[in-house]
Order: sequence, then C-alpha cells, then structure tokens
Amino acid sequence: MIFPANFEEKTGFSLIRRMLAEFCLSDSGRRIADEMSFSEDHSVVIRETGLTEEFRQILLFDNRFPEQDYYDLIPEFKRIRLTGTFIEQSLLQDLKKSLSTILEILVFFRKKEEGVYPLLQELIKDVVVNKSILKAIEKIIDDRGNIRDEASEELSVIRKRLRLLNRNVERQIRQYLATAKKEGWADEGVEPTIRDGRSVLPILANHKRKIKGFIHDESSTGQTVYIEPAEVLETNNEIRELELAEKREIIRILTKFTDELRPSLPELTHAYHVLGNIDFIRAKTLFAIRTDSHLPVIRNETMLDWKNAWHPLLYLSHKAQHKEIIAQDITLDNGKRILVISGPNAGGKSVCLKMTGLLQYMLQCGMLIPVKETSEAGIFRNIFIEIGDEQSLENDLSTYSSHLLNMKYFVENADQETLFLIDEFGAGTEPQSGGAIAEAVLENLNDKSAFGIITTHYSNLKVMPSIHDGMVSGAMLFDVKQMKPLFKLKMGKPGSSFAFEIAGIIGLPGQIIEKASSKLDSSRLEYEKQLQQLETDKEEISAKEKAMKVADDLLAEVIDKYTKLYEETVSQRDHIINEARSEAKLLLENTNKTIERTIHEIRNSQADKEKTKEARKELEVFAEKIPEPVPVKTIPKSKPPRNKTVIPGMLIDNSPINTGDTVRMKDTGTLGEVLKIAGDKVTLTFGSMQVITGMDKIEKISGKGKNLFPEKRNPTHSRIIDELNQKKINFKPNIDFRGKRAEEVLNELQAYIDEAVLIGARDLSILHGKGFGILRKVIREYLHSREDVESFQDEHIERGGSGITIVKLR
Repeated sequence: MIFPANFEEKTGFSLIRRMLAEFCLSDSGRRIADEMSFSEDHSVVIRETGLTEEFRQILLFDNRFPEQDYYDLIPEFKRIRLTGTFIEQSLLQDLKKSLSTILEILVFFRKKEEGVYPLLQELIKDVVVNKSILKAIEKIIDDRGNIRDEASEELSVIRKRLRLLNRNVERQIRQYLATAKKEGWADEGVEPTIRDGRSVLPILANHKRKIKGFIHDESSTGQTVYIEPAEVLETNNEIRELELAEKREIIRILTKFTDELRPSLPELTHAYHVLGNIDFIRAKTLFAIRTDSHLPVIRNETMLDWKNAWHPLLYLSHKAQHKEIIAQDITLDNGKRILVISGPNAGGKSVCLKMTGLLQYMLQCGMLIPVKETSEAGIFRNIFIEIGDEQSLENDLSTYSSHLLNMKYFVENADQETLFLIDEFGAGTEPQSGGAIAEAVLENLNDKSAFGIITTHYSNLKVMPSIHDGMVSGAMLFDVKQMKPLFKLKMGKPGSSFAFEIAGIIGLPGQIIEKASSKLDSSRLEYEKQLQQLETDKEEISAKEKAMKVADDLLAEVIDKYTKLYEETVSQRDHIINEARSEAKLLLENTNKTIERTIHEIRNSQADKEKTKEARKELEVFAEKIPEPVPVKTIPKSKPPRNKTVIPGMLIDNSPINTGDTVRMKDTGTLGEVLKIAGDKVTLTFGSMQVITGMDKIEKISGKGKNLFPEKRNPTHSRIIDELNQKKINFKPNIDFRGKRAEEVLNELQAYIDEAVLIGARDLSILHGKGFGILRKVIREYLHSREDVESFQDEHIERGGSGITIVKLR
C-alpha cells in the first residue's frame, strides 16, 4: 500500500517514469513504463531487478545488442484477426524490420551458454518466429517499403502498361506545350502540371479556345486555365483505370499475405510482448547506467542497509553542473527501526528522507538503485510519506490539519511491514503542542514496530532515541569552522539546527543575532556546536587515516622490495665466500706440497748452498703468485648491514645544523643533505629519497674535497632508485583505451593507477571516447572504488569533453 495518492509526484518518481518512457524505442515499451507498479512480492522484485541487472551486464561488457526497429505491431495484430481485413502497406515495412530485430535478439541469447543470462534467456525461451514470414514480406516489398512489381504477375503487367501510357502522355503534352509557346498561347517559363491526377497544359485564358480539350481548373487570378487536350483524354482515362486496377491488385496481395499470416498471430503477439518488455528493461538499464545504480542484496524481510546511496535525480543534476554529490549510509533494522534526523536547514535532511522513499519505491518497482553493490535492501508492504504543504482550500483545511489527517492514517494502518517517512515532524503549529503530539504519534508508530525516518528540529523528538528502544538518532553534519553544511548523514547522535550560524550566513543583522542568542542558554548552544564539530573532525580524521593507509601500503611495498634485494645480496655474498674458501683451501694444499718438495730437495742435496738457494728462489716466486687476503666482515642475516660510511677527510662538526648542511645518520652512517628543519624534526634527502628523522639522530660533518658523498652507492639502493627513476621517465600521464573491451580496460587501468601511485603522479588523463558511454561508465566505476583517487571529471568541452576523464590522485 502506497500513501498518499500523489506519492510519485512527492518523491520525484513521476519524473523517473517519464524518463524511462523517453528511453523506450517502442509504444509497447512506453506502455509498460506507464503501467509499472509497486510490488510487495519478494520473488517478483528479485526477478524484475535481476532482469535489469543482466541487461546492465550486457550493455557494459557484452557484444552490441540490437537497439533499433522496436516497433509495436500488437494493435495491428488485433485489427487483422477478422477475416477479410489486411495489414496496412505502411506497417508491412515496420513488421519486416521488427521481426528482424526479434530474430537478432533470439540469436544473441541462444548463442550464449545456458545460465549466462538465466532470467533473460527464460524470458525469450518461448518466442517463436517463422522465418518464412520474413521471406514472404521480402517478396512483396522492397527496402523502401514499396510494393514490388514482382509481387504478382498481374501487378507486373499493369505497371508495365502504366509506364508506357504515361510516357506517351508526357510526350504528347510536351509537344502541345511547345506549339502553344510558339504561337504565344502560353508563357515561355511554364511547364506541364497535374490536376485531378491528370497531365494538363497551363494556357493563357484568352487563348483557351485555340486548343480542344477539357478545362480542369484555372489560376486564382483567372489569367491561366489548365486544359487536358482531347487527343490525350482517352489515354488519361485508361491510365486512371489502370491505377485503380493497381490499387485493387495491391489490396489482393496484402489480403492474401494477411490470410497466410493470421494463423501465426498468437505467436507473433507473444513475441512482440516480449520485445516490448525487453525495450522497457533496456530503458531501466540505461537509467541505471546514467545514475550509477546497482543491484543490492535483496532480503525477504523489512530492513535497510545502504552504502553510498544517493538521490538519482540530484545525481543527474549535479553531474550536469560538474558538481560532486555526497553519498549517504543508512541502516534500519529490528534494533534501530526508526531514524530521527536533525541538523541545520538546507543541510540535506529532506533530500535524505525523499531519497529513502524514492529508492525503496524504485527497487520494489523492479529498478536498480544508486547504492554500492554490497548494500542490502528489504521488502516493505506499505510505504507512507508525509512531506510538503498539504493545505487544501477546497476542503478548508490548514497545513497542520492535513498533517494530522495523515498522521491519523499512519497510526491506523502502520504495522511491522511499513516504512513511513515524515518531514519536519510536528511543525505547523505551536511548538510545545506540536512537539507533544508528534512525540505521542512517534511512540505509537514505534510500538507498532514500524520502520521509518523523520526529520525534526524539536528537542523532545531528538532525545527520544536515547530513551526508547528501536530508535536511533542521526545528524546532518555542519562544519562550524567553515560555517557550511556538509550534506553528510551521521547516524548515532542528534545534530544542532545551527539557526544562529545560518542566520549569519544569509546576512541577518548582527545585533539581532546577538540579542536572540542572549535569550537562550549559551552553554547549551556551545555544547551543540562542540558536539557537531567533534563529528566533523572525526570525519576528517577518518579521511586522513584512509590516505595514510595508502601511504603505508606503498611504504610496505618498497620495504618488501628492499628486503628481497637484501636477502638476494646476502645469498650472493655467501656463495662468493664459499667459492673463495674452496679456492683458498686448494691454494693452501698446493702451497704445502711446494714447501714439502722444497724441504725434500734441500735434504737430498745435503744442504748444498746452490741447491738451497735455487729452492728458496722458487718458493719466493710461488709466494708472489698468491693474492693478498681480503678481510671479510660477517654481516648478520636478520637485518641489512649498518656499517658507517667512512670517507677520508671527513670530520664531525659540532656547530648548529642548518638547511643545506651535509649530515650523517648516527646509527647507519648514511650521508644526506638537510632539506627542512621543523622543531626537532629534520627532513633529509638521500639521492631521490626523502626521510624525516629526529635532530638527535644525526650529526653534522665537514671535510676536505668538493664532495663528501661516496662515489659508489650501495648496489641495492642504486637498483631500487634507478628502477623508480626509470618508471618516472617512462610513465605517461595519459592513456588511450578506445577500441578495447571492458574487461581488458579494467586490468590495464588497475596497473596504470598502481604505477601512478608508486611514482607519485597526481594528474592523469584517460581517453575512452564517447560512443555509448560504456567504457566511460566502467572506468568511472573503478575510479570511484579507489581510495587513492581524490577526484575525477570530464575534460573541458573544447579538449574532448565527456570522451576524456581527468583524474586527480591523492
């Protein structure tokens, strides 16, 4: 049950219904859009939204779907059911084109594996089109819809005779006109013309007796008469008879075709009903794509859990103005069934309330809604709304009286399957009385376990969630520092109306504002202001935490790469040391053998001086060939080496550290240059890397020579820096996706954005073309999901407009 009767006008759904009708290509689709209605049946909602979601997948990711010649022939099929009737020639062309479209749709789905688009495949499974009908139509009409000469033998004979006679008449008429011009009976510039379907001569009135024939007409001035010469009169009579015969033969051909078509009318009527339904589903899909709508998880219970929800009409309006829209998160469940929203005027309370009613109504009409895919939605049997001025002059009712009548309807008909929406609850009468009545009504609705959202400025309603189970507060945030509404719903706490702040913004004189504020409890005003600012600050901190997480992930990636390279270096070092040990062992063995041989020769020669001298000389030559040992310092495997850099001529300088000084990290010995000093924090640069550290962890150095930095960098550090620099050099801030399929684009786009974030790029340009907007849609859906994307928008109209997306990274 929907209340009131003008629910669609109040929520804006009537405009959406008109937009769907405009998207339809056929009268049948438009008729279904006009008849679309709210459903309480969970299975119906699942099916209708599922059909739209499957079609969304087709338009975004599949091959081109037939999207023209969706003609509605159902009214004509009803007319020609009677024997003796025949299809109109003008509609025969529409029948031919639309049957071709139906066949293309059948081929599209039947080429797909079973279960790819289960609901749409189920929709068309019983559609049957006899191809012989198309062949019969093609024999009758040509590509322009004209009846072919070959449609029948009789028609061919008639038209050949007609063409012959028309040529003879035209030749005779021109001969008569040439003579008339020569004799001065007709003006030089005139040509033969047609009157009553016959070729005639325009002759000057004072010479009409010069030519024998039949006068058909005269000009408005009476100076020209139109004469059919007697010699062509009989020929024109025969032409007229042949034209009538041609018309009779065409009717006979169409009647014969209709008689052959009549047995197939039930199947054709079903096929065209399906075509109209597909046209309507296509219209819903186009609206979903334009409003960035998705299919949430639909539960067979009363609840809401929407993430990133927005008003579709507001989204389209903001998009046209290149303005950002603020998404809302709304949750209603058995524990928190009624949401009481407070906050400043013009802060978005009413929009949030209308959006909730509109999206739930759209969903239960079988439409996708603009929420995140992971959102969940339930099914309500009743949706009641009370919003706007309902003053009735006809019934002599005030606005508040109408409001009370609506509240009477709510409390009499609401139950646990009802979603009620009340804007500015209690307004319209004296605040204390209005607030008390509103509180009593809200308690009654809460006792009935109904679900709902209300907006209010009344304090007694704001505090109800703190003392009643089943209710929750919500506030539209307001930035006290910048004095502007944020249009963001925050559930859990009530909000301030910020009446004095808004009065100041619109320019109400300061002395009036001061006088008004003096009449209220200043401590309460300050409390509300601070409470609101805490919520605003919390939102800012949350955003910064997300940004820091992105930075942490990037840092973790770099650290991981450093660690892998370090482990690789340690592994190579161990391998080199083992090889050196093997070579040293072999060398030692050879040395021992040489020494032993020398000693043996000395003993055998009984210490002969010459022999001993020769043996010693040989030993010295062998010793010279042995390389000097290189000391190897053990490097712990648990962490990278931290040897201090030692450079000849480098000295510790105890003078104060300033920007531009060369410093050394005390724990690692790494040399760097001071870029910035902020208190006890110092920003250092090491090549192309920057580090922030404490003043107590560095020491200033000085030394001889032009450069204290070592010529050779750590090979691990060099490889990473070189790799990053190479990525920066090769990276292009623009990319072209035109001509590519959506799934290819998603993979390439993810890698492209990741690389841009890694090298610190900020501004990107993505060329996707305009076309049907499919690539643009896919790309922007992905960009919206990336937390490291700050914003994106169309390029300037002169530089590509909606065919290019400009991206700014955080």
